[in-house]
Amino acid sequence: MISHGLQIFAGNASRELAGEICQRLGIRLGQLDISRFSNDNLRVQVQENVRERDVYVVQSFTEPVSEHIMELMITLDAMRSASAQRITAVIPYYSYARSDKKDAPRISITGRLIADMLKTAGANRVLTMDLHADQVHGFFSVPVDHLTAVPTIAEHFRRHHDLSNMVAVATDAGGAKRVGRFSERLGIPMAIIDKRRVSDTAVKHGEVVGNVRGRDVVIFEDEISTGGTLVSSAETLRAAGARSVHAGATHGVLCGPAIERLRGAPIDSVVVSNTVALARDKRLPKITSLSVAPLFAAAIERIHSGQSVGVLFE
Repeated sequence: MISHGLQIFAGNASRELAGEICQRLGIRLGQLDISRFSNDNLRVQVQENVRERDVYVVQSFTEPVSEHIMELMITLDAMRSASAQRITAVIPYYSYARSDKKDAPRISITGRLIADMLKTAGANRVLTMDLHADQVHGFFSVPVDHLTAVPTIAEHFRRHHDLSNMVAVATDAGGAKRVGRFSERLGIPMAIIDKRRVSDTAVKHGEVVGNVRGRDVVIFEDEISTGGTLVSSAETLRAAGARSVHAGATHGVLCGPAIERLRGAPIDSVVVSNTVALARDKRLPKITSLSVAPLFAAAIERIHSGQSVGVLFE
């Protein structure tokens, strides 16, 4: 049981994960009344006394994304109005981290916009996991604790696979740093696929840089969205002689045609975390979901008590 003054709440996107976090900390999940006015406007009422409390609101940016973002903003504002001492927005999956640069004329760098909105709504700090790009961390003008699921997913592969024949693979040069951390954690070599993005939904794969022939390969990503990159990467690796293909990703978004693509893909297993709740119709036998609740619980406890979060990854 941790010290008095800590309260955790959850929006509709992350109630299950928040419940697991509370269970680990030995506290009860706080109650929110989230409803709608007749004109479809959202209404959030905090059902607990949060005056002078250290409050954490858990909400991933999952489908419907705009709905869940608005839920979080209104909840943060409600906490501020209720005189919470410190408000932390816990965002396991920050989807707008992919909008991190101006790569076309007249578009928004939305990752920064959402960061500004969180502060305006009342967030004093942010706790998140595996942002799509490291520079997104710099978009925030409040303190950010950036967790990673790399140790959790790496440990799963250590327990269930023969690492002596395994190679970690990055689907493009941009993911090499991320995959480098994963391969270093497991003590295995890495390879990179020469990928060129044609559009938001289409990519073109070239040669594999590195030896994968006769090897068990694991493709490591920050997220699996529509599954197009993952499936085409798996096909490229099979063509290059890989003996088996596995995949690991922090965020199993699995939107659009992802499940149908994975169902028939030459991929032996897929490992994701529960930063995104896995719906029943997406639970294929080859997909394993690992809980990151212990990691978030440890981080929240350390933030609450003024200890270092970084030591969790040393």
